[in-house]
Amino acid sequence: MGRFLPHPDDVAVELIQRPAPAIPRQRLHTIGLGGVACNCPRAWRQGTAVDLRIPSLGASACYPGYVAWCRKVENSYRIGISFTDEHALFGARMGEQVCQIERYCRLQEHAEPTPAQLEAMAREWVSRHAGEFSRETFVAPALD
Repeated sequence: MGRFLPHPDDVAVELIQRPAPAIPRQRLHTIGLGGVACNCPRAWRQGTAVDLRIPSLGASACYPGYVAWCRKVENSYRIGISFTDEHALFGARMGEQVCQIERYCRLQEHAEPTPAQLEAMAREWVSRHAGEFSRETFVAPALD
């Protein structure tokens, strides 16, 4: 199974169960292409079919995947969503980059950044971190 990108905690994400059948753990481990790790207020059963939605990115930011793992952390759960097709994987990678860029821009010291400053910050983030979101890096084995 591939690597799980950490979704920023300050960007809302929703998990919505799909009516598709669950995938057994061993099959998911074999066909999973990598995924996204996010916080969730409730536990999810491994193998459950879900849609990962990122509301701030609009209605099209909805990526079908499966719960690869679920771990209790303090008062919530850390959930790993694995993608099993290239289209969902690509969309989720691009969506996560946008979330990370937005977060990076918010953390900068500019109270009201101009469009030119936002573009410069986005370019800076891309130059530093875009390689972490490449397909080769994303599906490389990693400890989760």
